[in-house]
Amino acid sequence: MGEKKLELVKGLGAWAAMAMVVGHIIGTGVFLVPSAMTRATGSVGLVFLVWIVGGILSLFGALTIAELGAAMPEAGGAYVYLRRGLGPVWGFLFGWMNNLVGKPASIATIASGFLIFLGFFVPALYTPIFTLHLTVPFTGHPSEFAFTWAQPVAAAAIAFMSLINYLGVRLAGRVQVVLTAVKIGAILAVVVLGFLFAGKRPPGGQPLFPSSFHMSLLTGFLTAMVSALWAYDGWMDLTFAGSEIIEPQKNIPRALVGGTVTVGVIYLLANAVYFRVLPIEAVAAAKNVASETVRVFAGARAAAWITAAMVLSGFTTLNSSVLTGSRVPYAMARDGLFFRLADGINSRFRTPGGAIAFQAVIGCLMVLTGQFDDLYSLFIFAQWIFYGLSVASVYGSRRKEPNLPRPYRAWGYPVVPAIFVVGAFALTLNLFLQRPVRSSIGLLLILAGLPFYRYWTREKSAAGEAALS
Repeated sequence: MGEKKLELVKGLGAWAAMAMVVGHIIGTGVFLVPSAMTRATGSVGLVFLVWIVGGILSLFGALTIAELGAAMPEAGGAYVYLRRGLGPVWGFLFGWMNNLVGKPASIATIASGFLIFLGFFVPALYTPIFTLHLTVPFTGHPSEFAFTWAQPVAAAAIAFMSLINYLGVRLAGRVQVVLTAVKIGAILAVVVLGFLFAGKRPPGGQPLFPSSFHMSLLTGFLTAMVSALWAYDGWMDLTFAGSEIIEPQKNIPRALVGGTVTVGVIYLLANAVYFRVLPIEAVAAAKNVASETVRVFAGARAAAWITAAMVLSGFTTLNSSVLTGSRVPYAMARDGLFFRLADGINSRFRTPGGAIAFQAVIGCLMVLTGQFDDLYSLFIFAQWIFYGLSVASVYGSRRKEPNLPRPYRAWGYPVVPAIFVVGAFALTLNLFLQRPVRSSIGLLLILAGLPFYRYWTREKSAAGEAALS
């Protein structure tokens, strides 16, 4: 009789699942992107409209993914939904892009994001260790790359949080609950204190909405929408750890929908305070609008405290990103569709140790190069392609598996999923038109996985035939 295969442990309860969603979504976006959104739209009213539209679109996606997550609570999330709903190759291509580019680049971005805040207290982090003078291929333009102390510190943060996740999902879940509570408390403190104690500034001369419509407004709105959707990003990642959630049939829908709504309300309240305290020109110019807001009404010491909370905010997001992201390469390697080193569960801690280590190594390499911004911009195009396909897989799931138990059914089906799919593909089309070269490279990166898919499926087929003979 063969040895029983180890399984991941169910260690994420209702509060941990909710903290994973809220803590993952609220990273650096709410503190940084309002400035870019204001510059893009030039209007307070349009900024709020972008937050609302982006929140609704994200909620529609969460409402649909909640059905798939409750019906198929397996490690891998979208990899599983696409494989079963649309076909194996779609699941593989999602996982291929997610494992090698998307999630490691996102982890690198998050680690560097919270170091930007940490640099407020330790400016020496951005002291150059050495500088490389390069020439950009094909264009011949000179380029300069400064390697600072921030990059190895960011790599150390990725390694440390990967170690926390390696030591057990329960420990990572407890860390997430505590840090998310601190994060939300800090944001709500800014909101409450801003409304109670900030003096009313004189009303600006600019109207809430532009008095006339022109095409540049639409372009600015779509540009700001990309920033907003980045700030909302992460609502689907909980499903990657579906097999480790206690009572997933109830807790996945509650966490996805409840977490997305909670984040949307927090974002609107925070932006209301920003624009109550600062004029629109100051919001547009601020590098860190939250710290600047607190500095204006409460002084530099209070601004330092809120910046410290932002460091924790980035660390919380890093924790959830490491936890959820590592489950996709594990699920694929378990199915024989990824590199074998990502397969297997640690017998002591019951975590996917190989996948966590694989993800950490790539994330550390990206953050050390300092060039991950361009890499992530390549992926964002492909990311929303797969967001749209993942939500669309609900139609294939209902058609192919009509008798599959569905403890939760997507509200507004089939209209709500369709609205999200149309919105997702409209966004990717807009990104392609704005960044045709990067988007084309992103497509090539996706397609580069097809030879590996063919190789691994042949290998699986040969292994199956050998087992039967």
